[in-house]
Amino acid sequence: MQFLTKFSLKNSFAVFIISFLLILGGLYSFTRLKVDLLPNIEFPQLSIEVVYPGASPQDINEQVTEKLETKLKGIEGIKKMLSSSFESIAIINLEFPFNTDLDDAEQQVNTYIKEAGLPENVQTNVNRFSFGSFPIFNISLFAKGDQDLEQLVNEEIIPDLNKIQGINSVSVGGQTEDVLQITVDQKKASQLALSLNEIKETINSKKFSFPAGNLNENEIQVPVRVQEKIEEINELENLLIKSKYEPEAPAVKLGDIASIEVVTEKPEITRYNEKESLSMAITKKQDANTVEIAEKVLAVIDSYSDRMDYAIGFDSAEGIEKSVNTLVKEGLLGALFASIAVLIFLRNFRATIIAIVSIPLSLLISSIFLNQLDISLNIMTLGGMAVAVGRVVDDSIVVIENIFRRVRKTKEGMKDELIQDSTKEILKAITSSTITTVVVFLPLGLVGGITGEFFLPFALTIVFSLLASLIVAITIVPILAKFSFKKVPKEEKEGVMQRAYASAIKWSLNHKALVIVLSFLLLAGSGFLVKGLGFTFIPNEEQKLLVATFQLPSSTSLEKTNDVSLKVEEMFADKKEIKDVTVGIGSRDFQTGLKRQNQANYFISLDDGVSVSTFIPELEKEMEEIILKIEPDAKLGIQEQSTGGPPSNNNVNIDLYSTYLAALQEAAARVEEYMKKQDDLKYVSNNFSEKQKQVIVDIDPEKSAQLGLSGFQILGTITDKTKPVDAGTMKLGEEERKVSITYNDQSETIEDLKNTIIFTQQGPVPITDIAEITETDAFTSIQKLDGKIFAQISAQIASNDIRSVSTSVINGVENLDLPEGVSLEGGGGSDETVETFTQLGIAIVVAIGLVYLTMLITFGQARIPLIILSSLIFVPIGSLLGLWIADEPMSVSVMIGLLMLIGIVTTNAIVLVDRIGQNRMEKGMTIREALVEAGITRLRPILMTAFATIAALIPLALTTSSGTLISKGLAVTVIGGLTSSTLLTLILVPVIYEVFFYRQVKKERR
Repeated sequence: MQFLTKFSLKNSFAVFIISFLLILGGLYSFTRLKVDLLPNIEFPQLSIEVVYPGASPQDINEQVTEKLETKLKGIEGIKKMLSSSFESIAIINLEFPFNTDLDDAEQQVNTYIKEAGLPENVQTNVNRFSFGSFPIFNISLFAKGDQDLEQLVNEEIIPDLNKIQGINSVSVGGQTEDVLQITVDQKKASQLALSLNEIKETINSKKFSFPAGNLNENEIQVPVRVQEKIEEINELENLLIKSKYEPEAPAVKLGDIASIEVVTEKPEITRYNEKESLSMAITKKQDANTVEIAEKVLAVIDSYSDRMDYAIGFDSAEGIEKSVNTLVKEGLLGALFASIAVLIFLRNFRATIIAIVSIPLSLLISSIFLNQLDISLNIMTLGGMAVAVGRVVDDSIVVIENIFRRVRKTKEGMKDELIQDSTKEILKAITSSTITTVVVFLPLGLVGGITGEFFLPFALTIVFSLLASLIVAITIVPILAKFSFKKVPKEEKEGVMQRAYASAIKWSLNHKALVIVLSFLLLAGSGFLVKGLGFTFIPNEEQKLLVATFQLPSSTSLEKTNDVSLKVEEMFADKKEIKDVTVGIGSRDFQTGLKRQNQANYFISLDDGVSVSTFIPELEKEMEEIILKIEPDAKLGIQEQSTGGPPSNNNVNIDLYSTYLAALQEAAARVEEYMKKQDDLKYVSNNFSEKQKQVIVDIDPEKSAQLGLSGFQILGTITDKTKPVDAGTMKLGEEERKVSITYNDQSETIEDLKNTIIFTQQGPVPITDIAEITETDAFTSIQKLDGKIFAQISAQIASNDIRSVSTSVINGVENLDLPEGVSLEGGGGSDETVETFTQLGIAIVVAIGLVYLTMLITFGQARIPLIILSSLIFVPIGSLLGLWIADEPMSVSVMIGLLMLIGIVTTNAIVLVDRIGQNRMEKGMTIREALVEAGITRLRPILMTAFATIAALIPLALTTSSGTLISKGLAVTVIGGLTSSTLLTLILVPVIYEVFFYRQVKKERR
């Protein structure tokens, strides 16, 4: 690579032009990067939603879920299959390894669904899961004056929003819908032997339009269409209905037995701070720029400000901008601190400017590559840049320091030959050290799952930046040195620091055994700190957005749920810690996506100064006092809103299995009660706790056969009595409306149901003559894992030592007295964390192997790489001590920090050992002389690079608000490890060098 320096010095102007173009390209690329909170990752998960109207959870399980599970087991590579069967709907989640081709998997799923033999009126939908599927906005809308808000939203705002490129969906909650309600007089219908289903069929028979061939007219074919339709309510009222069970009964006009009117229904209620509103949720396409879309959405909303007001309950773009700004600020502060560190050592302003020019250049060049690979600007790429700031300056520091030192020694002044020789002298050292730092990131490919996917953009950012910094160091830096150092003060004598260090090396070389023993004692001592650090995946980070929910018994009406919610909202309004509350009653459940009339969901935004951990229990207690007083069987919960991203793994799960549902429920209740008593757990949930009363109509097959009745005919009659019949849609005038048919007197009790009359060809028959009607308790959902019915009791761990808490909870549950026939498995995030840590441990070992191989190729001797790698042994001393002082647990961030240290620490040792080799080979020095001279000469660049890296990471180490993965744990690990290893490298590497060459040393002494 020496030719690059030679070419640059001869073509300075051309290199400056190229640099200027790279700066422009980097700035352009940086502005073109999509801004998002997290990397664009599609999870290897498919979700199948199956809708079977009117079916109970048991029916759904038997007729849909089990059939699909049997088929889906055949998909190759499937990791986990989780199914939930609710009333009228089943949800099956399939999880695959990260290298799975989801297109192929989705195609197989669709094929198996077609082959499963599901009932005819079943609808299926297959979805993928990614971060793009999370709403980026939740906006509450309010009308101004007499503005029809729903009309404005549906006819103007939504069409405008859908024009924005990158918008995936816009959904609006809290809307009303007009329904054509046909209310049938039950007594009159019974006298005429008419059922609601017959009325529905008669209405639908009047809504048809079909082609009926062609007429040939003047050699032109004219198509013929036969149609019949009802266009006005009076036509519907005059529609003749005749019973097929009583042929002798006269036909009757629909208007004579029913009232027909347009009614307004509101299937869900939404409010913002106790004020009724429409609630708009917006999702983006997976690869779209969140911040850019958010700006465009607000521009559209603002354009209607004269006709409506709005309030933002949830805005992910705001959080993204905050995280991005924080990391940018930390990166800039890091660059400033690194510059100050260089200036302190060089004590020359121009030399400092030259050294730090690599920071913006390297980062801008890396932006070009990130843009080409379509990698977004997120907490991982920005974190990579913030971490790289201190490292990209290292090569330039070593080059400029060597040129600066050499030019101060010579009397000839600054010449191209001197610059080339100075650069050549350290070229092997900086090239091998940069390549060494780059190769340590290659084993991240061994880390499977979401952790490896998340850290890939982080690793690529650092790799691109480091490679760019090497090119800058051997091209731009020499040119700038040539023009900047025309007059340089002569070299000063060795300073106090160099003389002290020379004495320290000599003493250490004379007491090698003592130095090595003391180093290992320090290492062993630091090992005792590990137990006190805690063990977690990602450190817990408080979120100021809470998600709360309460669920009343499943048969509760929307009106009652709303009444309870109003009381809860009044309490929220009195809390000074709460900024705003967005509520949805009867809207989609956060976890299952089901609409439940008996459930209310809340987004609660807190003030910045609120302590979430203490406020949540207080708020939950007050919610319980309100809700449980009205409905003792209600369920409620409140927790921090997940920000998306990799799973925190700070959870423990107890999975219970049994074929006896009653025993399973009892066991789940006991485990839930036990876990709620544990101080280290929060947000305990039980997926198998809700039951509801159910009426069973058990048909006698012999009696029904004698009367010529089918089960579906009986089902239809009972359905007519208990809920409205959906008759599709009908266009009356200019409006197309939903049609609903119901009796004026619905069955509300089991006695009403027993009085039902079934019409047969032999006349009317009481239902009690052909069926037994009983009341029982039934589960509202059936959950299965890999085809086995199970109950899962989950909780988040409110501690940074998830391993010990998980073990303690699982052991405690195993000692509980559970019903017979119930088996259990304990697990959760702890298992995945251990697996990830194991993979990262293997990655670190492989990285060390790759570093050895790189240095073996560079230096050509087997012993030299081993001497350099000896500096790594003592990295844990500073890292563990730093984590202990900062009270940071062992986490994925810490492991990535240790991985990075392999590259950073070996850099210092390479710079030192390379000089030792030059002294021996080129100057013929003895080993002892070579060690002392190399130490004195390389002391300043080693300290400069170490302190520049440490200084650059100080803002990240002191932060309280940056992203969860690129956290202070990583910065503290690198700062501590680099500090201890640098100090030990300067002393220990010379000692280890003499140990490895002890025969040569003995020979030289003689």
